[in-house]
Amino acid sequence: MAEPVRPRVRPEAVIGLLERLVAVPSVNPVLVPGGGGEAEIAGVLADACRALDLEVTVEDALPGRPNVVAVLRGRDRRRGRSLLLNGHTDTVGAAGMERPFAPARRDKRLYGRGAFDMKASLAAMVGAVAALREARVAPLGDVILTFVIDEEYLSAGTEAVARRYRADAAIVTEPTAMRLCLAHKGFVWARIRTEGRAAHGSDPVAGVDAIAHMGRVLAAIDRLDREVLPRSQHPLVGRPSVHASLIEGGEGLSTYPPACTLDVERRTLPGETVDGVRSELIAIVDGLRATDPAFRATVEITGSRPGLEVNPSAPIVHALDGACRRVTGQRPPHIGVAYWCDAAILAQHEMPTVVFGPSGDGAHAAVEYVDLPSVTACAQIFAETIEAFCGTDDASADVSL
Repeated sequence: MAEPVRPRVRPEAVIGLLERLVAVPSVNPVLVPGGGGEAEIAGVLADACRALDLEVTVEDALPGRPNVVAVLRGRDRRRGRSLLLNGHTDTVGAAGMERPFAPARRDKRLYGRGAFDMKASLAAMVGAVAALREARVAPLGDVILTFVIDEEYLSAGTEAVARRYRADAAIVTEPTAMRLCLAHKGFVWARIRTEGRAAHGSDPVAGVDAIAHMGRVLAAIDRLDREVLPRSQHPLVGRPSVHASLIEGGEGLSTYPPACTLDVERRTLPGETVDGVRSELIAIVDGLRATDPAFRATVEITGSRPGLEVNPSAPIVHALDGACRRVTGQRPPHIGVAYWCDAAILAQHEMPTVVFGPSGDGAHAAVEYVDLPSVTACAQIFAETIEAFCGTDDASADVSL
């Protein structure tokens, strides 16, 4: 009996696509007015996926800023599982970079804006499906590639995907240095406003200093961060935190300030809630009011994103672990990260989601590069993860997770 044909990624095809992607200036136009946006790079990715005979949808998530969704339909979706792979097409700006959109290969690295964050991962996603197609491996369940806009700002692209598509699991292909990320922090943004009373600076009886009152709030937030929050620890992402981000108040040197506004960011552990953070801040305000009847303040939540945590025994973790062992010879380290990414949005929609991608450095920096061997390794790992998770009729594939 003939041995089954295994998918084999073509490194030059993957790297060639990566170079084409880096050459497209897809700077997020919200971050940099006049930035190129994602329309041109969406066209490159759509064409690459159509060449693989995938079902391709190009649809604006914001005006003039399209997502690309490419689907490899499963042969028997009743027996197989579906898997969604997600990566963002926008980048931050390129100020201070030399020739940011002229990809350059040097010493097994590729340099350019977006090479690491995260066009290498987009190329690896396409390369993985190309390898399956060339080997005539037809997964039982659907494979959904999602190339999304706006991750660098408000994640409108992944929000749009999550409203329309469902899968049994997802991989966000952000670069992780070939480590398997199972958790990340969330955040809550809050605005605290203290109220004073305007009066001439020479009249301390009439005036109430809202900035001085905010000083008490700042001291309480500092105590919260130093003394209370370190008592909570997560095994993968560590402790929660809070910091003062922006402050504004006052009308003039000779006027008691009638109001002061403070914006704070509270980084949350997986499982912490917006209501919990709101209560934490309201308790600070209430405590200060109890000691000074003249103290007046309000708390408003202005934004939030949840943390991420996936069960380490989830089938997608098992499938990706196994693929890594086959490709690299070792199990990937399981990690958590402090930053937030789109994985939490997908997980909120009942898709167990992990984060895994290539190695490199310089995300958002003046020098950015990706390690090319890790890019092709990731593509091979994605191909073998698809086989294992989505299922095939090949008895050597792990479909009994």
